Amino acid sequence: MFKSTFIKINFTQSIMVLLLIFSSKIMAQTNQNAVLADNLKWSERTALTILSKYPKAYRIDGTEKPKWDYKMGLVLSAFEKLYQKTNDKKYFDYIKEYADELIDSNGNIIKYDIKEYNIDCANPGKLLFNLYDKTKDERYLKVIKQLRAQLQTQPRTTSGGFWHKQIYPNQMWIDGLYMAEPFYTQYTVKFENGKALDDIAKQFELVQNHLADKKTGLVFQAWDESKEIAWANPETGTSPTIWGRGIGWYMMALVETLDYYPKTHPKYKVLRGYLNQIAKSADQHKSTSGLWYQVADKPDLKDNYLESSSSAMIIYALAKGADKGYLASNYKNVAQKSFDAYLKEFVKKDDKGQVMISNVSSNVGLGGKPFRDGTNDYYIKSKAKDSSSPALAAFMLSAIELNK
Repeated sequence: MFKSTFIKINFTQSIMVLLLIFSSKIMAQTNQNAVLADNLKWSERTALTILSKYPKAYRIDGTEKPKWDYKMGLVLSAFEKLYQKTNDKKYFDYIKEYADELIDSNGNIIKYDIKEYNIDCANPGKLLFNLYDKTKDERYLKVIKQLRAQLQTQPRTTSGGFWHKQIYPNQMWIDGLYMAEPFYTQYTVKFENGKALDDIAKQFELVQNHLADKKTGLVFQAWDESKEIAWANPETGTSPTIWGRGIGWYMMALVETLDYYPKTHPKYKVLRGYLNQIAKSADQHKSTSGLWYQVADKPDLKDNYLESSSSAMIIYALAKGADKGYLASNYKNVAQKSFDAYLKEFVKKDDKGQVMISNVSSNVGLGGKPFRDGTNDYYIKSKAKDSSSPALAAFMLSAIELNK
């Protein structure tokens, strides 16, 4: 009798589990097949597009296994801002689920190796400040401190700039400023009474002194202090190309660092000055339609094209900078006009109302094997994609900032 009852209970439980699995799959398919309402703002339409395409955030851009990655950090930072604006819990849950899949029960990042000294790893750490404040889960705080420890021992150029990775000795890359400095600033203000603020300002100062082009005021993608690698200019050490997305990374780094940088600190005005300088230069180098090119300073170069991720990043930085008072208010109008042009040039809706964005630059780099020489031709021939994460995230950020 007992055995018979036990078998019946187990059978019932098994059926219930199967029904739950089946119903969750049906719900997921329903979400993917749902048609988005016409009256949605672009920010929420983009967020719902991402949720539908990548129900697990670690799958962004087709990533197959959970990975602590700057791309997820970028996209989820947009979700964080949207959550703060809408208070819609599904956006918070999307962020938390990613963190919980990548951080084990002991508070360690899965497959993270500090010895790689990959500065990109700092970027997702920004998400953990709010997660810790809301949940008081000590795992999040432990990871925050692990990432700060990486920056403490991150290899540096002799002039004090963070190497981009251990495998790129003596090199600062422009996107590294976005990856590290907003996290670094938030940490030092929150936990260290701002003791690292001068060091943070130093990173931007090195960009201004070595990566900013004296002719255009725009920024090159990288600088080799030793001038030894083949892509480096023998006189300046810079890489050959002014990449549109590199400008976007730098401008976002400045506006998001200024969010946490104390106004009373002597370097605050210096950082604002850098933002005003690059904003002015970017404005001068936009196309007649108000967008930016893949090779930003050479619009007439054969096969050069208007590029969507750089354009959205710059629009976001201009709008945010104006809203926060870091930039003059007229930059908000510039951002608005460029956003309108962006919609015409790059954005379409599919038959479900989901967002599609064209002409997204591939993830380009320098050095390595096979060797990437960083020439204008290399950037132009790197195949553009549709709807990859830098454009989706930056478009979402710009739409949030412009209330679109």
